[in-house]
Amino acid sequence: MDYRGVDLVEVPAAVNAQLADYFSHRAPEVAALGSSFEKSVSYLEQFVLGGGKRIRPLYGWAGFVGGGGLEKSEEDPQSVLRAVSALEFIQACALIHDDIIDASDTRRGKPTVHRAAEDEHRKCEFLGSSPAFGEHAAILIGDLALVWADDMWRSSGVSHAALDRATEPWQGMRTEVIGGQLLDIMLEAEGSESVEAANTVNRYKTAAYTIERPLHLGAALAGAAEDVTEAFRGYGRDIGMAFQLRDDMLGVFGDSAVTGKPAGDDLREGKRTVLYASALKLLDEANPGHAEKLRAGIGAVKSPDAVRELADIIAGSGAVEAVEEEIDRLTASGLAHLDAVNLSDEVADILRTLAMKSTARRS
Repeated sequence: MDYRGVDLVEVPAAVNAQLADYFSHRAPEVAALGSSFEKSVSYLEQFVLGGGKRIRPLYGWAGFVGGGGLEKSEEDPQSVLRAVSALEFIQACALIHDDIIDASDTRRGKPTVHRAAEDEHRKCEFLGSSPAFGEHAAILIGDLALVWADDMWRSSGVSHAALDRATEPWQGMRTEVIGGQLLDIMLEAEGSESVEAANTVNRYKTAAYTIERPLHLGAALAGAAEDVTEAFRGYGRDIGMAFQLRDDMLGVFGDSAVTGKPAGDDLREGKRTVLYASALKLLDEANPGHAEKLRAGIGAVKSPDAVRELADIIAGSGAVEAVEEEIDRLTASGLAHLDAVNLSDEVADILRTLAMKSTARRS
């Protein structure tokens, strides 16, 4: 990788190499704990190395470069890349646990970790409940991913001064993503219909740890100027919210070949999204009968026909158009933050490209 420039194409592959090296580095330690632990870690390794866009490390690297890290700091770029690659372990923890919470069978077109462990338990004819074993193993595997994220971050080779500068965003990001997930399940439990509450979940469960905080971390490692850091955070907040709104649309209308999950999964799982809340608000005024069908069906529908009926109700409510307008507004607002500071054309172009890729229609 040429560290003198920002190459959007090369960063994900470089992150993959860092992650593969890290698993190799921990392999002797894992082996010493026995074959059962090795098997569990193999699930994590397959999950981490088996897919993903590496968007969080990519934004972390962009924050470092955009913050002047290559020109002004004394940090070793290889060490910085290793540090931001650790974000993939936090992502793994979040997704593995999220799949348990949602009782999801697939992720990226493959069995989820808890289903893979469940199948192994059943195939080996172990004692006890296979589903319970799968969930218990996946919880611990997700916990291990969170532990290894911190290990990889702290042992990356970046200076103690850089780690100190990045302490606040590193700590804040981990608290925010777990807090956002807790808020998410509370909204489902409460049967929330609040657009504002759904946006709060989007802010902390997705926007902060997907874009805002990775940029913040990279800028902190670089020792970036305060105005640049704030511009990155504003961009990250708005583009991250737009990214989640796009994901919500895919959760109802997306092609499983694109999402790696069955079409309409958000409706089956009862997700209290901005799209759902917006549809209810519009339907309560325009078509109360459809509003009640949507209320009754969310989280209860199972068959493809029933899912499709709810999706059609949402499509006819006007909520899709409203959410698309909000995605456009947030994208424009996020990009405007970049215009407020002096960034190199290369960095600004990369961030604009990432914003378009994160928020574009993909169904």
